[in-house]
Amino acid sequence: MILDFSIDYKTAYGEQLVLNVVADETAETAETTAYRMVTTDGLHWTCRMNIKQVDLQPRLDYYYSVFNADGETTHEWITEAHRLDFSALNGTHYVVYDHWIDIPEDTYLYSSAFTECIHHRRETDVKVTRFGKTLRLAVRAPQLRTSHRLAIVGAGEALGAWNPARMIPMCEHHYNEWVVDLDASELESHQIEFKFIAFNATDKADVLWETGMNRTAEVPRMSAGDVVVYSLSQAFFPLYDVKLAGTMVPVFSLRSKTSFGVGDFGDLKKMIDFIALTRQRVLQVLPINDTTTTHTWTDSYPYSCISIFAIHPQYIDLTQLPTLKDENVRTHFEALRTELNSLPQIDYERVNEAKTAYLRAVYEQEKAKVLKSSGFKTFLKESGRWLVPYARYCSLRDAYGTAEFDKWPAHNSWDEVDRKVLTTASTKVFKEVAFYYFIQYVLSEQMSAVHQYARAKGVILKGDIPIGVSRYGCDVWMEPKYFNCNGQAGAPPDDFSVMGQNWGFPTYNWDAMLKDNCRWWVRRFKAMAKYFDAYRIDHVLGFFRIWEIPIDSVHGLLGQFSPSLGMTRDEIEAYGLHFQEQQFTKPFIADWVLDRVFGRHAAEVKAKYLVHTHDDIYDLRPEYDTQRKVEAAFEGKLSATDIQIRDGLYALISDVLFVRDRKDRDKFHPRISVQFSFVYEALYDSDKTIFNRIYNDYYYRRNNRFWYYEAMKKLPRLVEATRMLVCAEDLGMVPDCVSWVMNKLRILSLELQSMPKDSSVRFGNLAHNPYRSVCTISSHDTPTLRQWWQEDRERTQVYYNSMLYRGGAAPQPLPGWLARDILSNHLASPSMLCIFSIQDWMAIDERLRIADPDAERINIPANPKHYWRYRMHVNIEDLIADRDFRDNISELVEQSGRSN
Repeated sequence: MILDFSIDYKTAYGEQLVLNVVADETAETAETTAYRMVTTDGLHWTCRMNIKQVDLQPRLDYYYSVFNADGETTHEWITEAHRLDFSALNGTHYVVYDHWIDIPEDTYLYSSAFTECIHHRRETDVKVTRFGKTLRLAVRAPQLRTSHRLAIVGAGEALGAWNPARMIPMCEHHYNEWVVDLDASELESHQIEFKFIAFNATDKADVLWETGMNRTAEVPRMSAGDVVVYSLSQAFFPLYDVKLAGTMVPVFSLRSKTSFGVGDFGDLKKMIDFIALTRQRVLQVLPINDTTTTHTWTDSYPYSCISIFAIHPQYIDLTQLPTLKDENVRTHFEALRTELNSLPQIDYERVNEAKTAYLRAVYEQEKAKVLKSSGFKTFLKESGRWLVPYARYCSLRDAYGTAEFDKWPAHNSWDEVDRKVLTTASTKVFKEVAFYYFIQYVLSEQMSAVHQYARAKGVILKGDIPIGVSRYGCDVWMEPKYFNCNGQAGAPPDDFSVMGQNWGFPTYNWDAMLKDNCRWWVRRFKAMAKYFDAYRIDHVLGFFRIWEIPIDSVHGLLGQFSPSLGMTRDEIEAYGLHFQEQQFTKPFIADWVLDRVFGRHAAEVKAKYLVHTHDDIYDLRPEYDTQRKVEAAFEGKLSATDIQIRDGLYALISDVLFVRDRKDRDKFHPRISVQFSFVYEALYDSDKTIFNRIYNDYYYRRNNRFWYYEAMKKLPRLVEATRMLVCAEDLGMVPDCVSWVMNKLRILSLELQSMPKDSSVRFGNLAHNPYRSVCTISSHDTPTLRQWWQEDRERTQVYYNSMLYRGGAAPQPLPGWLARDILSNHLASPSMLCIFSIQDWMAIDERLRIADPDAERINIPANPKHYWRYRMHVNIEDLIADRDFRDNISELVEQSGRSN
């Protein structure tokens, strides 16, 4: 069989167009076979393939790319590649006329969030035809709703003579792509004129005509066995953009009558019921990955995962497991469950200890049966790449009593040689790790069931991908080449933390990751797609540059963006600032500084922690010259004086004007927020002016284009890896290039009215939210609406008058009717998604909400040791039974046009 492909694409001199046939689209990295195309004018490109009948597959998926001497320069949107079906035809010669497909503006309509949850239609096989000569038309129509079907109608009897009653139905053979096969011998002329129409599957008289002029297509001379395929430009219909409402709640925060002191996957199903009943369509959760390193409450931080694949065991719904046969044991656990489930907050340590003990008991009872089951064996085979090292890591962590694998007496990194013995059921070591296989198998089965349940209910499950991983987690232990463990990831100072945030995660070795086309990240995203149809990229700025903090720092002020373009001495002096390396890069410690920082303790600090150098200038003693050394020296010292001295020493260490580049000692970075430091205060006013020019150029202009290209090396591959709807948290110190990349890749932004991206306004204008965005009021890192309302009365008053257009004094505390107005305003925004935390939804009902707003807070970013233990104070069953509250939410959703 002969296949001729033809496409028009304008190339530059030296560029080559290539047709890439996808061999296995489910593989980690899609396997392709490349076919060089030919041209005579740099515009019209063709390619011929000969396929033997024995090698013929039912379909061919492919895409086009452009190469030059340096390699691939660009390619089409590959998430939905071109598809050519053969099964319904008997052609021997195919001529395919394609057009180049860039990532579409409405790419979200191709996401599984829409194709599987909102506009769910089943793909169908192309209707079998045996025409001697066949003209096939293919067109994409992503706007169509669930009940819509596509058809063609046009001039001439063969196309229905423009009568919708005689339309020719088409087949959706691929997501949003429809095809129809026409008998070329019955077409009256060498050119057909037609249009596409959408009709209602339950009422064919209800039709929509595509917009624009009538279409035409040439019918070339054809011989028996010829098939001509036209891939046509997208069909557009007069249909409004879909807007959806949803709820954000961590899984651990869910509460039901059957849970075991923490939210679980059974509770998640119940929450999906609540979402569906209130006409919402999105349920967003925080990361569900395993975070267990110490078996203490510090593991409650859900963004410090030990495995990008493993799920936290606390989320297993124990009610779905086989009943324990020992009645005394059952009675014990039921009493414990009742006690833990009645607590106002999560007791992380007791809950996980109890659930682990329960799982051990079930495992010992059921392991013979489970480990021999086909489901378990399939899971072990399909997930073995990450599961086997993860189980080994967990067993060693518990055996050695620490997750700090560099302190283990052996097995300091994963050895692939161990895989065989760890997967051989007869070995001793298999018996040691099989419990962890069992837990992950159960978790995967339960979460997969939740995912399918959500789809059946028309609810989009939205997950969360943390920007970092635990320094002592399985990922770093297994593949250390991907991480820089001599640095710490964090965030520069912002509204959350004036000292910056130090998350403690290792930074990524992007050079190593890019060498294998970001395979580690692709695996991560593909694993996520098994359980979710949308996701939030945590701290998307980290894909442009990460705030990298020295390993010996506690706070984030001495960090620098990595990668970034550091400044040479000559560049700094070109601005007019005489660069004094010693004075600008060492802590500035003078008598007047010490008096200001330490007051009556200044003399004690000089004597114990400092060395006099000259005049009124001091240096830190070597044993106290880093924040980590100071932290260790003050371990366990909690008096007010000790804390004052410790924090004062931290401040002295951060008091530098420039930070030396971590990779090039001859380059420097202006220290973040240094305008609030003593070293800046000591500058002459003229030097302050010059330094501020350097500072503003460096942070807001210098790196913009550089960071754009850095992000474009990484994010396109990850966005294309799955069909999940891509959303990003793009808050903080956001360079201009972030919006360039997000618009290019069609990523949804995050919009908070209280944190506008326009620095010239105090509050954002909701009407100016882009459609491709997620609108919200609060997140897990911010105060809830009720907290925000009362924490700054002056700000609240301005908001009340200028944003809500109400006169007089703003009522305190926030009344339910006003909370409802605020939510209503947000729901009316143009944003595609409007997602509120469960706390903000409950704020509208004074009868239902908890009395103390502070009890609603999930996280305090300024506190790196925060205990994540917030739990809903109301059972989900009671929320579902509360008709007034349900109707209140449903009414808001419906009035805003988000009840699709």
